[in-house]
Amino acid sequence: MTDRSDATMKPAPRLNIVTLGVADLARARAFYEDGLGWPVSPASQGDIVFIQLGAVVLSLHPRAALAADATVSDKGAGFAGITLAHNVRDKADVAAVLRAAEAAGGRIVKPAQDAHWGGHSGYFADPDGHLWEVAWNPFIPLDADGALRLP
Repeated sequence: MTDRSDATMKPAPRLNIVTLGVADLARARAFYEDGLGWPVSPASQGDIVFIQLGAVVLSLHPRAALAADATVSDKGAGFAGITLAHNVRDKADVAAVLRAAEAAGGRIVKPAQDAHWGGHSGYFADPDGHLWEVAWNPFIPLDADGALRLP
């Protein structure tokens, strides 16, 4: 599918950027950059932080400003009906990533354990409560670039 404007065109499946609304941008940046060691892009400026995650970009933006941009309320807490996933190459890497997230200021929500679907996973929450699943999936291994390619 092309990106041309056409009323009959169906958009190609794509996810380019995941933006997390955060209460404290400096704290969130420190968690991901210093704590997890994820490199922040020089394109980051002002109140937006960009982190390249393979083919997808993670961005951090103040929660109130993100809600205002979308013209919705920034009130609400608890489970938002979404989790982010970080897949790893080896079963033991699940616990290692969870430990790194905890050391960086995250909270372990579910420790690493065998999953009912045959893999191994656990969850952490970043300082703003965004849930990340860390998973090893023996049925869909990562390619050489770390991308998950569905059969």
